[in-house]
Amino acid sequence: MKYFSLLDLSPIIEGGDAALAFRNTLDLARHAEEWGYHRYWLAEHHNLPGIASAATALVIGHVAGGTKRIRVGAGGIMLPNHAPLVIAEQFGTLDALYPGRIDLGLGRAPGSDQLTARALRRNLGSSGDTFPQDVLELQSYLAPAEPEQALQAVPGAGANVPLYLLGSSDFSARLAAELGLPFAFASHFAPEYLDVALELYRRHFKASAALAQPHAMIGVAICAAETDREAERLFTSSQLQFLKMVRGRPGKLPPPVESMEGRWSAGERAAVMERTRVAAVGASTTVRERLEKLLERTAADEIIATAQIYDHAARLRSFEIAAEILRTFVRRANVTDRSPAAVER
Repeated sequence: MKYFSLLDLSPIIEGGDAALAFRNTLDLARHAEEWGYHRYWLAEHHNLPGIASAATALVIGHVAGGTKRIRVGAGGIMLPNHAPLVIAEQFGTLDALYPGRIDLGLGRAPGSDQLTARALRRNLGSSGDTFPQDVLELQSYLAPAEPEQALQAVPGAGANVPLYLLGSSDFSARLAAELGLPFAFASHFAPEYLDVALELYRRHFKASAALAQPHAMIGVAICAAETDREAERLFTSSQLQFLKMVRGRPGKLPPPVESMEGRWSAGERAAVMERTRVAAVGASTTVRERLEKLLERTAADEIIATAQIYDHAARLRSFEIAAEILRTFVRRANVTDRSPAAVER
């Protein structure tokens, strides 16, 4: 493993609001920088009461402006919701403001329900089906401008903004391999195709100017505490939030409960457990063992840790414990693997 990073969904908690979510996001980012996280990503979601990062580029600027070194970016921008030129301009602007620190992860899902997707897309004419063409168009805007080029992203042309493709199936894995881009799999909420997607990505990867060899990233929900029991209690907030989504009634992040017993049906429990089966929940030793097995299984180049924890102090502590564990994996990999690291443009 080469890197460990953090995905923040900027949760809006019950009893809180977006302003509190953004204050907590910046505080977490500053701690993450000190703990050695390589990058700090925020995700585009819409019409979800529990996620504050809908205007993703704005929140990225908020975080980048409040930190010094850590890479900051999107994990991701749902490209079919936007004209590629607009995204090139937004991230070209971010790169001009915070040079060498901005990442752009791209997804092909709407990041919302279909009603919201229609409201977002209006007359764009793009969809998940046009995602490959949209990615190529975006790449063309971020490339150095040619003489007499009629349409340019200003800022954006020639920006140092590396692209990453995100996915929860094999589609983006194949496209990332074809284009020679890093690939991040959303195993923190959709683990079903994890092994298939990584195998396809590595098998079909073609080297590019952006990347010399495959760089596979996996999202992992990590909920760590001083004891297994306390971590399991904290994790009930995430389980309750998933349960609301299973029931079609998404809401703010709820406080933890002592037990999930009696709060879900057998079918609901199975659905939530399936979506969270890649999670690492427990005290430091338990989380370490879980992550070691996951790395043995996937040989991931990068773990992207995420956590939906209600109490901000507990959330900070969870990511601190995770960083202590993940740092040892990176050090061990640096000692045992002297092969060239993946090249990031």
